[in-house]
Amino acid sequence: MNVIQRYKNDLEKLLESFDEEALENACQLLLSAYRENRQIFVAGNGGSAGTANHFSCDFGKNAVKSQTNRPKILSLSANVEVLTALGNDFSYADVFTEQLKNQMSDGDVILLISASGNSPNVVSAAEYVKSRGGTVIGMTGFSGGRLRELSDVSLHVSCDSYEESEDLHLILTHMIVCWFKEKDLGNND
Repeated sequence: MNVIQRYKNDLEKLLESFDEEALENACQLLLSAYRENRQIFVAGNGGSAGTANHFSCDFGKNAVKSQTNRPKILSLSANVEVLTALGNDFSYADVFTEQLKNQMSDGDVILLISASGNSPNVVSAAEYVKSRGGTVIGMTGFSGGRLRELSDVSLHVSCDSYEESEDLHLILTHMIVCWFKEKDLGNND
């Protein structure tokens, strides 16, 4: 079997094995945050930053069709000026937490994406959100690391490949958007 066939087979197995109940729970938490007008944050590094930014865009414009009450979502990975300033002036481990100090209210929700689950800035953000009474949804791969332990809802992809973990994380974020679209929220305003 060549690498392409093996990769395709691995993705099919991962799609069949992920925890649908956990994904439903994550959707329900995000729905509650939307209905309570809470801020939703999302963050990750590298490819996971790309997934965070992509999800923030899709969720913000597609999940709810309301013209007046769309979800309040912000990717902490999106602003290179903020990330590099905070990394330079504090440390890279603080780039998400320092943004949360400016933006977060008690009880807000964060979706953190990390294949290893051990990225210091992701773990620090999870700890900070928990200290403020917020909710942590963690998307992880490998063993899930510290993020998996800190998550109120864990969307864990059980594989030891960064590429496959990142692929599934993007698919899961698309499933979340589609779940919301099916709810047909906000079409009456």
